[in-house]
Amino acid sequence: MEGYPITINVEYKDRLSRLTTFFRFFMTIPQYIVLYFLGIAAGVVVFISWWAILFIGRYPKWAFDFVSGYFRWSVRVNGYSLLLTDKYPPFSLD
Repeated sequence: MEGYPITINVEYKDRLSRLTTFFRFFMTIPQYIVLYFLGIAAGVVVFISWWAILFIGRYPKWAFDFVSGYFRWSVRVNGYSLLLTDKYPPFSLD
């Protein structure tokens, strides 16, 4: 699987934290607000990248890093909100 920018590893946990499970909906609201605006920015970057690929024949590195970082963050937040993990996702594109 080397060379892929996004990989997903989910391990089964016997017990999840009841407290964070109870408040999980409220804890993900700030994440989804930030992801909403980053999604708009990612759409603009993908549009710009499309033109760059059309004219120069390659995906700009900065655009690839931003879009793949956005998707990594989105997957972490969705995994947290769908009770796949107890680890709160950081506000980061890394």
